[in-house]
Amino acid sequence: AVVSTQSTGVFAGMVSAMDEGIGNITRALESTGLADNTVIVFSSDNGGNVNCVREVTSSNYPFRGGKRALYEGGVRTPSFVWAPTRLTPAKNNALIHVTDWLPTFWSMASLQGRLEPNHPIKTKSLDGVNQWLAISENLPSNRTEFLINIDMKPVACGHRVPHAGIRWREWKLILGAGGPPNGWYPAPTLGGEQQACGDQDSYIELYNIEQDPSETKNVSLEFPDIVRTLTKRILEYNATAVPMGNKPHDPASNPANFNYTWMPWLDMPGHNFVEEVELEEPEEVGKVFKELWLAGNELFEDDINWSEDVCFDSDERINHVEF
Repeated sequence: AVVSTQSTGVFAGMVSAMDEGIGNITRALESTGLADNTVIVFSSDNGGNVNCVREVTSSNYPFRGGKRALYEGGVRTPSFVWAPTRLTPAKNNALIHVTDWLPTFWSMASLQGRLEPNHPIKTKSLDGVNQWLAISENLPSNRTEFLINIDMKPVACGHRVPHAGIRWREWKLILGAGGPPNGWYPAPTLGGEQQACGDQDSYIELYNIEQDPSETKNVSLEFPDIVRTLTKRILEYNATAVPMGNKPHDPASNPANFNYTWMPWLDMPGHNFVEEVELEEPEEVGKVFKELWLAGNELFEDDINWSEDVCFDSDERINHVEF
Protein backbone atom coordinates (compact mmCIF):
# COMPACT_ATOMS: atom_id res chain seq x y z
CA ALA A 1 0.00 0.00 0.00
CA VAL A 2 1.10 3.55 -0.73
CA VAL A 3 0.48 6.04 2.10
CA SER A 4 1.07 9.49 0.64
CA THR A 5 -0.87 11.80 2.97
CA GLN A 6 -2.11 11.96 6.52
CA SER A 7 -5.68 11.12 5.46
CA THR A 8 -4.63 8.00 3.56
CA GLY A 9 -2.46 7.03 6.53
CA VAL A 10 -5.47 7.27 8.86
CA PHE A 11 -7.56 5.28 6.41
CA ALA A 12 -4.88 2.59 6.15
CA GLY A 13 -4.65 2.46 9.96
CA MET A 14 -8.41 1.98 10.28
CA VAL A 15 -8.39 -0.88 7.76
CA SER A 16 -5.44 -2.48 9.55
CA ALA A 17 -7.22 -2.21 12.92
CA MET A 18 -10.37 -3.77 11.44
CA ASP A 19 -8.30 -6.62 10.00
CA GLU A 20 -6.69 -7.20 13.39
CA GLY A 21 -10.09 -7.21 15.10
CA ILE A 22 -11.52 -9.77 12.71
CA GLY A 23 -8.42 -11.90 13.26
CA ASN A 24 -9.01 -11.76 17.01
CA ILE A 25 -12.57 -13.00 16.50
CA THR A 26 -11.57 -15.92 14.26
CA ARG A 27 -8.80 -16.99 16.64
CA ALA A 28 -11.25 -16.91 19.55
CA LEU A 29 -13.71 -19.05 17.60
CA GLU A 30 -11.00 -21.57 16.79
CA SER A 31 -9.61 -21.71 20.32
CA THR A 32 -13.06 -22.35 21.81
CA GLY A 33 -14.08 -24.97 19.26
CA LEU A 34 -16.87 -22.84 17.80
CA ALA A 35 -15.31 -22.28 14.37
CA ASP A 36 -16.71 -25.54 12.97
CA ASN A 37 -20.23 -24.29 13.63
CA THR A 38 -19.74 -20.69 12.53
CA VAL A 39 -20.25 -18.84 9.25
CA ILE A 40 -18.68 -15.43 8.75
CA VAL A 41 -19.81 -13.19 5.90
CA PHE A 42 -17.84 -10.10 4.94
CA SER A 43 -19.79 -7.80 2.63
CA SER A 44 -20.39 -4.15 1.74
CA ASP A 45 -23.37 -1.88 1.24
CA ASN A 46 -22.06 -0.03 -1.83
CA GLY A 47 -19.02 0.65 -3.96
CA GLY A 48 -16.17 2.91 -2.96
CA ASN A 49 -16.55 6.69 -2.78
CA VAL A 50 -14.74 8.22 -5.76
CA ASN A 51 -16.06 11.78 -5.98
CA CYS A 52 -17.10 14.59 -3.67
CA VAL A 53 -14.27 13.79 -1.26
CA ARG A 54 -11.12 15.60 -0.26
CA GLU A 55 -8.95 12.81 -1.57
CA VAL A 56 -9.87 9.72 -3.56
CA THR A 57 -8.87 6.64 -1.56
CA SER A 58 -11.14 4.17 -3.37
CA SER A 59 -11.35 2.66 -6.82
CA ASN A 60 -14.02 0.44 -8.36
CA TYR A 61 -12.13 0.19 -11.64
CA PRO A 62 -12.77 -1.26 -14.20
CA PHE A 63 -16.38 -0.87 -13.11
CA ARG A 64 -18.05 2.46 -13.71
CA GLY A 65 -19.05 4.97 -11.04
CA GLY A 66 -19.06 4.46 -7.28
CA LYS A 67 -21.06 5.13 -4.16
CA ARG A 68 -24.43 6.81 -4.92
CA ALA A 69 -24.39 5.67 -8.56
CA LEU A 70 -26.55 3.00 -10.21
CA TYR A 71 -23.57 1.81 -12.25
CA GLU A 72 -21.71 -1.38 -11.34
CA GLY A 73 -19.06 0.55 -9.40
CA GLY A 74 -21.81 1.68 -7.04
CA VAL A 75 -23.85 -1.51 -6.67
CA ARG A 76 -21.48 -4.44 -7.33
CA THR A 77 -19.43 -5.24 -4.24
CA PRO A 78 -17.09 -8.06 -3.26
CA SER A 79 -18.02 -10.46 -0.48
CA PHE A 80 -16.58 -13.57 1.05
CA VAL A 81 -18.10 -16.36 3.12
CA TRP A 82 -15.95 -18.22 5.66
CA ALA A 83 -17.30 -21.58 6.82
CA PRO A 84 -14.48 -24.11 7.32
CA THR A 85 -16.67 -27.20 7.62
CA ARG A 86 -19.29 -26.21 5.05
CA LEU A 87 -17.38 -24.71 2.12
CA THR A 88 -14.38 -25.48 -0.03
CA PRO A 89 -12.41 -22.57 -1.52
CA ALA A 90 -14.14 -21.31 -4.66
CA LYS A 91 -15.06 -18.18 -6.59
CA ASN A 92 -18.69 -17.34 -7.25
CA ASN A 93 -20.23 -14.72 -9.53
CA ALA A 94 -23.89 -15.57 -8.93
CA LEU A 95 -26.45 -12.77 -8.93
CA ILE A 96 -27.02 -12.23 -5.19
CA HIS A 97 -28.75 -9.27 -3.56
CA VAL A 98 -28.19 -8.00 -0.03
CA THR A 99 -31.74 -9.03 0.93
CA ASP A 100 -30.82 -12.65 0.17
CA TRP A 101 -28.61 -12.95 3.25
CA LEU A 102 -31.53 -13.19 5.71
CA PRO A 103 -33.32 -16.17 4.10
CA THR A 104 -29.93 -17.78 3.39
CA PHE A 105 -28.89 -17.54 7.05
CA TRP A 106 -32.33 -18.72 8.13
CA SER A 107 -32.04 -21.77 5.91
CA MET A 108 -28.63 -22.61 7.34
CA ALA A 109 -29.92 -22.29 10.91
CA SER A 110 -32.80 -24.62 10.06
CA LEU A 111 -30.33 -27.40 9.30
CA GLN A 112 -29.66 -28.00 12.99
CA GLY A 113 -31.64 -31.24 13.05
CA ARG A 114 -35.03 -29.66 12.43
CA LEU A 115 -35.41 -29.32 8.66
CA GLU A 116 -33.87 -30.87 5.59
CA PRO A 117 -31.34 -28.75 3.69
CA ASN A 118 -32.86 -25.88 1.71
CA HIS A 119 -36.34 -26.56 3.09
CA PRO A 120 -38.62 -23.63 2.16
CA ILE A 121 -38.85 -21.04 4.90
CA LYS A 122 -42.31 -20.83 6.43
CA THR A 123 -42.74 -17.16 7.18
CA LYS A 124 -44.17 -13.98 5.74
CA SER A 125 -43.05 -13.02 2.28
CA LEU A 126 -39.45 -11.80 2.15
CA ASP A 127 -37.70 -9.71 -0.47
CA GLY A 128 -34.73 -12.05 -0.51
CA VAL A 129 -34.29 -15.66 -1.59
CA ASN A 130 -32.25 -18.54 -0.18
CA GLN A 131 -28.90 -18.61 -1.99
CA TRP A 132 -27.09 -21.29 0.02
CA LEU A 133 -26.90 -23.78 -2.86
CA ALA A 134 -25.54 -21.07 -5.16
CA ILE A 135 -22.84 -20.31 -2.57
CA SER A 136 -22.01 -23.82 -1.36
CA GLU A 137 -22.45 -25.80 -4.58
CA ASN A 138 -21.70 -23.04 -7.11
CA LEU A 139 -25.12 -23.54 -8.66
CA PRO A 140 -27.01 -20.83 -10.57
CA SER A 141 -28.55 -18.04 -8.51
CA ASN A 142 -32.12 -18.38 -7.30
CA ARG A 143 -32.93 -14.90 -8.57
CA THR A 144 -33.01 -13.33 -12.02
CA GLU A 145 -34.09 -9.81 -11.10
CA PHE A 146 -33.75 -7.09 -8.50
CA LEU A 147 -34.71 -3.46 -8.25
CA ILE A 148 -31.62 -1.30 -7.80
CA ASN A 149 -33.31 1.93 -6.76
CA ILE A 150 -36.16 4.37 -7.35
CA ASP A 151 -35.40 7.82 -5.98
CA MET A 152 -37.37 10.96 -6.73
CA LYS A 153 -35.21 13.39 -4.75
CA PRO A 154 -31.70 14.71 -5.42
CA VAL A 155 -28.80 13.32 -3.42
CA ALA A 156 -25.84 15.40 -2.31
CA CYS A 157 -22.94 14.63 -4.63
CA GLY A 158 -25.22 12.22 -6.50
CA HIS A 159 -28.09 12.27 -8.95
CA ARG A 160 -29.95 15.57 -9.41
CA VAL A 161 -32.97 14.26 -11.33
CA PRO A 162 -35.42 11.45 -10.49
CA HIS A 163 -33.80 8.16 -11.34
CA ALA A 164 -34.48 4.42 -11.27
CA GLY A 165 -32.58 1.27 -12.10
CA ILE A 166 -33.35 -2.43 -12.43
CA ARG A 167 -31.35 -5.58 -13.19
CA TRP A 168 -32.93 -8.52 -15.03
CA ARG A 169 -30.73 -11.44 -16.05
CA GLU A 170 -27.85 -9.91 -18.03
CA TRP A 171 -29.64 -6.59 -18.56
CA LYS A 172 -29.56 -3.37 -16.56
CA LEU A 173 -31.88 -0.46 -17.30
CA ILE A 174 -31.27 3.03 -15.91
CA LEU A 175 -33.81 5.83 -16.25
CA GLY A 176 -32.86 9.39 -15.35
CA ALA A 177 -29.26 9.55 -14.28
CA GLY A 178 -26.94 6.68 -13.43
CA GLY A 179 -24.72 9.05 -11.48
CA PRO A 180 -22.74 11.03 -10.61
CA PRO A 181 -20.25 9.57 -10.23
CA ASN A 182 -20.54 8.74 -13.93
CA GLY A 183 -17.06 7.79 -14.99
CA TRP A 184 -14.24 5.30 -14.48
CA TYR A 185 -11.77 6.03 -11.68
CA PRO A 186 -8.50 4.04 -11.66
CA ALA A 187 -6.81 3.66 -8.30
CA PRO A 188 -4.41 6.58 -7.68
CA THR A 189 -1.44 4.20 -7.56
CA LEU A 190 -2.33 2.71 -10.96
CA GLY A 191 -2.18 5.97 -12.86
CA GLY A 192 -4.34 6.62 -15.90
CA GLU A 193 -6.87 9.34 -16.56
CA GLN A 194 -10.20 9.57 -14.83
CA GLN A 195 -12.96 9.65 -17.41
CA ALA A 196 -15.73 11.90 -16.17
CA CYS A 197 -18.44 10.62 -18.52
CA GLY A 198 -18.96 8.08 -21.23
CA ASP A 199 -19.76 8.83 -24.84
CA GLN A 200 -22.94 6.76 -24.74
CA ASP A 201 -24.78 8.62 -21.99
CA SER A 202 -28.44 9.37 -22.53
CA TYR A 203 -31.62 9.72 -20.54
CA ILE A 204 -32.33 5.99 -21.01
CA GLU A 205 -29.40 3.62 -20.54
CA LEU A 206 -29.44 -0.12 -21.19
CA TYR A 207 -26.38 -2.31 -20.69
CA ASN A 208 -25.64 -5.99 -21.16
CA ILE A 209 -23.72 -6.53 -17.93
CA GLU A 210 -22.39 -9.96 -18.88
CA GLN A 211 -20.89 -8.71 -22.15
CA ASP A 212 -20.12 -5.17 -20.98
CA PRO A 213 -19.58 -5.14 -17.19
CA SER A 214 -17.84 -1.75 -17.40
CA GLU A 215 -20.99 -0.23 -18.95
CA THR A 216 -19.30 1.46 -21.88
CA LYS A 217 -21.95 0.81 -24.56
CA ASN A 218 -25.53 1.99 -24.15
CA VAL A 219 -27.65 -0.36 -26.27
CA SER A 220 -31.10 1.05 -25.46
CA LEU A 221 -31.80 1.96 -29.09
CA GLU A 222 -30.92 -1.56 -30.23
CA PHE A 223 -33.26 -3.33 -27.78
CA PRO A 224 -36.42 -1.19 -27.40
CA ASP A 225 -38.53 -4.18 -26.33
CA ILE A 226 -36.27 -4.86 -23.34
CA VAL A 227 -36.39 -1.16 -22.42
CA ARG A 228 -40.20 -1.22 -22.48
CA THR A 229 -40.39 -4.47 -20.50
CA LEU A 230 -38.03 -3.31 -17.76
CA THR A 231 -39.63 0.14 -17.60
CA LYS A 232 -42.93 -1.60 -16.95
CA ARG A 233 -41.33 -3.61 -14.13
CA ILE A 234 -40.00 -0.41 -12.55
CA LEU A 235 -43.51 1.08 -12.66
CA GLU A 236 -44.90 -2.07 -11.04
CA TYR A 237 -42.35 -1.84 -8.23
CA ASN A 238 -43.05 1.84 -7.75
CA ALA A 239 -46.79 1.18 -7.46
CA THR A 240 -46.08 -0.77 -4.25
CA ALA A 241 -43.77 1.85 -2.73
CA VAL A 242 -44.58 3.61 0.53
CA PRO A 243 -44.13 7.40 0.88
CA MET A 244 -40.55 8.55 1.30
CA GLY A 245 -39.59 9.24 4.89
CA ASN A 246 -36.45 11.28 4.31
CA LYS A 247 -35.59 13.64 7.13
CA PRO A 248 -33.94 17.04 6.63
CA HIS A 249 -30.19 17.14 7.02
CA ASP A 250 -29.03 17.91 10.55
CA PRO A 251 -25.43 19.18 10.82
CA ALA A 252 -25.53 18.28 14.53
CA SER A 253 -25.25 14.62 13.47
CA ASN A 254 -21.80 15.15 11.98
CA PRO A 255 -19.40 12.67 13.67
CA ALA A 256 -16.85 15.48 13.77
CA ASN A 257 -18.92 16.87 16.66
CA PHE A 258 -18.21 13.70 18.68
CA ASN A 259 -14.54 13.07 18.03
CA TYR A 260 -15.51 11.37 14.74
CA THR A 261 -17.61 8.75 16.46
CA TRP A 262 -20.95 7.67 14.99
CA MET A 263 -23.47 7.98 17.81
CA PRO A 264 -27.00 9.22 18.68
CA TRP A 265 -27.16 13.00 18.70
CA LEU A 266 -30.83 14.01 19.12
CA ASP A 267 -30.56 14.25 22.91
CA MET A 268 -27.24 16.10 22.82
CA PRO A 269 -27.21 19.72 24.05
CA GLY A 270 -27.55 22.35 21.36
CA HIS A 271 -28.71 20.15 18.48
CA ASN A 272 -30.83 21.96 15.95
CA PHE A 273 -32.58 20.59 12.87
CA VAL A 274 -32.14 22.29 9.53
CA GLU A 275 -35.53 23.11 8.10
CA GLU A 276 -36.37 21.18 4.95
CA VAL A 277 -36.24 23.34 1.86
CA GLU A 278 -39.01 22.95 -0.72
CA LEU A 279 -37.95 24.23 -4.13
CA GLU A 280 -39.28 23.38 -7.54
CA GLU A 281 -36.32 24.01 -9.81
CA PRO A 282 -33.99 20.96 -9.92
CA GLU A 283 -30.85 23.07 -10.21
CA GLU A 284 -31.85 25.01 -7.08
CA VAL A 285 -32.57 21.80 -5.19
CA GLY A 286 -29.15 20.49 -6.17
CA LYS A 287 -27.56 23.73 -5.02
CA VAL A 288 -29.30 23.63 -1.64
CA PHE A 289 -28.41 19.95 -1.06
CA LYS A 290 -24.84 20.71 -2.00
CA GLU A 291 -24.63 23.60 0.46
CA LEU A 292 -26.15 21.52 3.27
CA TRP A 293 -23.75 18.66 2.59
CA LEU A 294 -20.74 20.97 2.61
CA ALA A 295 -21.86 22.64 5.84
CA GLY A 296 -22.59 19.33 7.57
CA ASN A 297 -19.18 17.94 6.68
CA GLU A 298 -17.26 21.16 7.34
CA LEU A 299 -15.99 21.23 3.77
CA PHE A 300 -15.40 24.01 1.29
CA GLU A 301 -15.71 24.08 -2.51
CA ASP A 302 -12.00 23.47 -2.98
CA ASP A 303 -12.09 20.37 -0.78
CA ILE A 304 -14.23 18.25 -3.10
CA ASN A 305 -14.46 17.09 -6.67
CA TRP A 306 -18.05 18.16 -7.26
CA SER A 307 -19.67 16.85 -10.43
CA GLU A 308 -22.19 19.13 -12.11
CA ASP A 309 -23.45 16.07 -14.01
CA VAL A 310 -22.18 17.26 -17.36
CA CYS A 311 -23.53 14.15 -19.10
CA PHE A 312 -27.16 15.07 -18.56
CA ASP A 313 -29.20 18.14 -19.42
CA SER A 314 -31.31 17.97 -16.29
CA ASP A 315 -33.21 21.17 -17.07
CA GLU A 316 -34.50 19.72 -20.32
CA ARG A 317 -35.14 16.19 -19.12
CA ILE A 318 -36.48 16.62 -15.61
CA ASN A 319 -40.06 16.72 -16.90
CA HIS A 320 -39.65 13.64 -19.05
CA VAL A 321 -39.64 11.11 -16.23
CA GLU A 322 -42.86 9.95 -14.63
CA PHE A 323 -43.24 7.11 -12.13
